Amino acid sequence: MGNKLRIEKLQELIKQEMSKMLLKELKDPRIGFVTVTDVEMTGDLREAKIYVSVMGGEEQVKSSLEGLNSALGFVRREIGQRIRLRFTPEISFALDTSLDYGDHIQKLLLQVEGDKKNINSSTEPQD
Repeated sequence: MGNKLRIEKLQELIKQEMSKMLLKELKDPRIGFVTVTDVEMTGDLREAKIYVSVMGGEEQVKSSLEGLNSALGFVRREIGQRIRLRFTPEISFALDTSLDYGDHIQKLLLQVEGDKKNINSSTEPQD
């Protein structure tokens, strides 16, 4: 019954590798500030959907997705090399719209602001 666990492990690996690629390898100027939020693999491990969130307006989102999609071949090859699987899964990108975007950006801005000023907004427990 270890299959579910195996899938979760692979999803996590793909997420990590994809994040690394976004940081270091994917130099497409269309790809803006993209974060990998989730990876969903099918039970047969043949397909992996990579969920991303993109910072910026509609145009930024569109061009980032175009850039990502044009890098699909590269991404798939890299994942095939880095993660040993019998079959390299078909990769697709999907926009993660589950994040409440304003909230997400707010948090990022607060991180950037750091300790510049005391933040006395609602305190949520940190994960």
